[in-house]
Amino acid sequence: MSTYAVIDFETTGLSPNHGARPTEIAVVLVSNDRIIDRYQSLMNPGVHIPYDIQALTGITNAMVQKAASIGNVMKQAAEFVGSHPLVAHNAAFDQKFWDAELERIHLPRHQKFTCSLLLSRRIFPDAPNHRLGTLVRTFRLPDTGRSHRALADAESTAYLLLHLQNELMRRFKLSAVSHDLLLAIQSKSRHQLEACVRNHKC
Repeated sequence: MSTYAVIDFETTGLSPNHGARPTEIAVVLVSNDRIIDRYQSLMNPGVHIPYDIQALTGITNAMVQKAASIGNVMKQAAEFVGSHPLVAHNAAFDQKFWDAELERIHLPRHQKFTCSLLLSRRIFPDAPNHRLGTLVRTFRLPDTGRSHRALADAESTAYLLLHLQNELMRRFKLSAVSHDLLLAIQSKSRHQLEACVRNHKC
């Protein structure tokens, strides 16, 4: 089974295109049905963290004042990720920040993102909703700590990824679930799931 790098950012806002910068990143490596390694760091965004974001994440301006620069942290995170496929919950959000900050330090991204939010919508369409916290409670996944902190959310996403893979193997009698299959599933509608898995080449 592939090793996946599950990432999560905490940020000062919703989009790097509007000046938002990261305040924290975590990367969790997942392989053979378990978490095998972790990386986590605060970083100094160089901009003010809005008060509502401080209340949501618990990350204050004082906490990041003496943290390492974003560039240094992103270099370390990129080295930790290496060539492993990337995973995030609502990956469109994390991908924007990952790409924007790597571009600032002149590093390319070669891997495609797998989105556990899209996968959960395809595999478990009847879940109450597909927010990370709801899925953790619904499937009784391990409690990883305070939500809206990068390491806790990355670990929750990692456990959700494992649950999604195991459900696919159980439901469709698969011996393994490839990254290509996950990418294919997330690009299709929930009504195409069975055909997608059956073909493996959709």
